[in-house]
Amino acid sequence: MSSPISALRILPAEIESGAAAESQATGGGFADTLKSAIDEMGELSSQAETKVAGVLEGTGVDVHSALIAVEKADLSFQLMMQVRNKIVSAYQEISRMQF
Repeated sequence: MSSPISALRILPAEIESGAAAESQATGGGFADTLKSAIDEMGELSSQAETKVAGVLEGTGVDVHSALIAVEKADLSFQLMMQVRNKIVSAYQEISRMQF
């Protein structure tokens, strides 16, 4: 009599091919999502710098919009730092595992 658990074995080649098919189906993986979030954070930061420079030069940029842009950039940076901390924490936990 065959055990139903033995039929569920997944070999490393099956994992890799399944992960590749899954990332193609979703349009990208975790790395792509993280890279796009980093790019967006950089864009918010450059927008904030532009608006602050406009306020300092007196080119008619509203102080309120400059402050809002700076806060958006700050919040996105804080979020990315928290994501980085979680990734580092997960890596350290995995490295402590014994196989």
